[in-house]
Order: sequence, then structure tokens, then C-alpha cells
Amino acid sequence: MVRQKIIVVNPEGLHLRPAGVFAQQMDRFDCDVTIRYKETKVNGKSLLSILAACIKCGSEIDIECDGSDEHEAISKAIELINSGFAE
Repeated sequence: MVRQKIIVVNPEGLHLRPAGVFAQQMDRFDCDVTIRYKETKVNGKSLLSILAACIKCGSEIDIECDGSDEHEAISKAIELINSGFAE
């Protein structure tokens, strides 16, 4: 398992479009992807779970990937969050 803390820089947080992009990109990987935010733990491959977490701009989240391609998945997740989803 690999884990990385990161700050959400997207001005609107993980609203519908960026949450959808994130879930879609993470679904390409075989490993489990989990986002921890405050007391919440959600499936990083589920759009509805990500939306339900209400992750705002400036929030610190913890991304965990566990499985055969965990290193590739965590790299892609960090790249997506740091990009601000081009918003």
C-alpha cells in the first residue's frame, strides 16, 4: 500500500466534473483507491462517493492505493489533484 497526503488546489474543490475525471482515471487501475478526508473514507473510483465527501479547495486529503499497480495509480492521482483539473 502507498499513501500520499495532498492539498486540493482546484478552486471549486472536487465537484462533479473533477470528481468524475478522477474516478474515471482511477478506474483504469486494478488496485484499490481510497480517499480519506477528515473522518471520511471513500472509494476513489466512485463518483458519488467522492461527491458525498464534499472535498473543498484547500482541503488536505490522503490518497491510498493498494494493489499490483499502486505506484502508477498514486502517481496519476497526485498528477490530477496538482493539475487543478485545468480549472
